[in-house]
Amino acid sequence: MKRTFLLIIAFVTISVFSAKADEGMWPAHLINQQNIKDMQALGCKLTPEQIFSFNQSSVKDAIVQFGGGCTAEVVSPEGLLFTNHHCGYSHIQSHSTPEHDYLTDGFWAYSKEEELPNPGLTAWFLVSIEDITEEILKGVKDKMTEKQREEKISENIKKYIEKAYEKDETHDIEVEEFYHGNQYMKFEYIIYEDVRLVGTPPSSIGKFGGDTDNWEWPRQTGDFSIFRIYTAPDGSPAPYAEENIPLKPKHYLPVSIKGVNEGDFSMILGYPGSTDRYAVSENIKNLVNEIEPAIVTCRGMKLEQYNAHMEADNELYIKYANKQAGIANYWKYSIGQMRQIKQNKVIEKRQELEKEFDAWVKADKDRTKIYGNVLSDYKTIYDTLNRYSKALIYHGEAGLRGSEAISLAYAFSVAAERVDDPEQQEKLQEMLPRLQKRADNFFKDYDANLDKDVSIAMLNLFYKDIPEEMRPEMINEIGKRDHGDFTKFITDAFKASIFVSQEKVNKWIENPTSLKDDPLLKIGISIQNSRKKLGENVESSYTLLSQTNRLFMNGLMSMQPSRNFYPDANFTMRFTYGSVKPYYPKDAVFYNYESTLKGVMEKEVPGDLEFNVSPKLKELYEKKDYGQYANKNGDMIVNFLTTNDITGGNSGSPVINAEGHLIGLAFDGNWEAMSGDIAFEKELQRTICVDARYVLFIIDKYANAQNLIKELNIIK
Repeated sequence: MKRTFLLIIAFVTISVFSAKADEGMWPAHLINQQNIKDMQALGCKLTPEQIFSFNQSSVKDAIVQFGGGCTAEVVSPEGLLFTNHHCGYSHIQSHSTPEHDYLTDGFWAYSKEEELPNPGLTAWFLVSIEDITEEILKGVKDKMTEKQREEKISENIKKYIEKAYEKDETHDIEVEEFYHGNQYMKFEYIIYEDVRLVGTPPSSIGKFGGDTDNWEWPRQTGDFSIFRIYTAPDGSPAPYAEENIPLKPKHYLPVSIKGVNEGDFSMILGYPGSTDRYAVSENIKNLVNEIEPAIVTCRGMKLEQYNAHMEADNELYIKYANKQAGIANYWKYSIGQMRQIKQNKVIEKRQELEKEFDAWVKADKDRTKIYGNVLSDYKTIYDTLNRYSKALIYHGEAGLRGSEAISLAYAFSVAAERVDDPEQQEKLQEMLPRLQKRADNFFKDYDANLDKDVSIAMLNLFYKDIPEEMRPEMINEIGKRDHGDFTKFITDAFKASIFVSQEKVNKWIENPTSLKDDPLLKIGISIQNSRKKLGENVESSYTLLSQTNRLFMNGLMSMQPSRNFYPDANFTMRFTYGSVKPYYPKDAVFYNYESTLKGVMEKEVPGDLEFNVSPKLKELYEKKDYGQYANKNGDMIVNFLTTNDITGGNSGSPVINAEGHLIGLAFDGNWEAMSGDIAFEKELQRTICVDARYVLFIIDKYANAQNLIKELNIIK
């Protein structure tokens, strides 16, 4: 059957509508086209230009894409940033040692001279946005295969970016796809490279509740950290240098200590990472039945090994804290997503939509020509993907990323090939500085004994859970020889390989020799070859999936012309608005919209890393020494809930009140709506925020960092 590509003729269908509160991560540049009256009816007192404008200073100019995966906001005229503790965690960890354990004790710079540089950490400000769909789709024809189409689009994007850099090399250009390839937008950023750590509470505050409370309400977590952007003396972006000066921002957010009440307007601007709100039922079933269980099993096994080693050794705890946190976060997310997709009947609801779509298509001959194969193609695609998804996940989670040493070894595979080829020596030499940098970063936070136990556990799991025909050849050979126990192989491999010793790797980089007998490199190559072979079985399915997603999205928009379609999150700036609101998680249970410091004391478990309470915080609580930050009842509010629609990447995003003042930092979603990346749950979905008053209370009363308090514009 002929498959026709349809470009959305006019985005009026998408961008002109009556806005709906709560649901929607709306492209921030379309705020003028949203129904601002609806926002104002919820209490917003700002104009669209005050929120987002390229012609004047606006809230947009205080919003930062932070560190490649989070959001932050400028809160002072000297470039001070607030973000989440977990967003700054890797940088806090990088500065921590047993002698200066900033994870456990916190860190506060009482002068700018004490602020700590963070190589590699960047802050991105949005400069401009442009719809370039017509230019990117130039030359794309209906009769093209999907591969030809993708190649033409990639070629057009490359040419567009090269042309843009010819005009201005000082800004970064990103071209992003929207609505599954029905629209392309250009985003232009200015990137600052000198971002310094200014302050962080101890983990007993910034990470209170740990993995146990992650994604749960009620929470009592002071999830914030503080950084500062520096520029060259002329105000331009520059790498770290002593002569650099604090950023002079176009806009910064005043910090309100008026507090929040039920029904108050709340708006969030940030950089949500990824959602799949238009996924079909076959996609969701693949996720719930194949992908997520595999991730949970592999990461659960890895966490067992991590936790056993980290609990026994404080130095090891510091080294692996960030790695453990990253693994644990997505492990629990996957558990919650599986459970809540079922609990909230997401698949059944999506199947009802597909029945409606099918009837709509069949009611018109022209629609049948265009969309008639969409649903049957999805079935064909996922019949194939369901056979291979688990094995492909294991090749990553239990294979190349299961063992740190195997992962490092495979990173050297191309260099290892070039060592043995006399004609590749020049290219080999070009690679060595990059490999040296990778090795330096790797060994900074590496422990071979921990990794050895993890590697054994993960390869044992791989051999046990994946059928022989889908396993790497080398894993099959070792598993059959050693009866599924990889203890001997890994023990011997760790003795023989260069990739568990920084000294050995450094010597190899100085004088490269053949690595063809290195056991960790050999098994890494075997795993990758197997993954590539498996991938060939699903390549055509993913090609068809790209086209089918685009057609389904196009058809859905045509079928529901009055529906408010927002694009899936893709780490571009979005705004979401709603209100402060409690919820009922289940029958006969009510969750209030705010939590207090009393809850911290009620959860205290002395000696437990997750629920330990510092003596200083306990003293402040007992004295009720909250300064100007208590609410009208004399309570210290820690966290609160809003109905805003967020996802990963929004961590650290500012929660803004009706006047444009900072009232909190978004840091989490709630357990009952863990299906939210697939389907927004209007009655259940909440954003968990750390209250700005608690942030200031910790800075002021706990840390006594008066230099920072004086720098802020505090609205009383």
